[in-house]
Amino acid sequence: MVVTVMWGYGGGAWSWLGPLMMLVFWALVIGGIVLILRSWWQHPSRPGQRSDTALEILRERYARGELNREQFEDMRRDLTSK
Repeated sequence: MVVTVMWGYGGGAWSWLGPLMMLVFWALVIGGIVLILRSWWQHPSRPGQRSDTALEILRERYARGELNREQFEDMRRDLTSK
């Protein structure tokens, strides 16, 4: 004689907990993957995604008074002559 035990199918009060925990688990896994992909996609070190280019930094230095007009123009020409 074979006895089959079917956990969770007895209609007990806690039988809904298994499927709920499975949904929570998969929601966390998918959410984690989405967060990792978003952080990778928006990372500033990716080519074409840098917010601080050399020319922007040069303009900021000029605006702060670290460079005079002549130095700014020389450096700007060097950066844009490629």
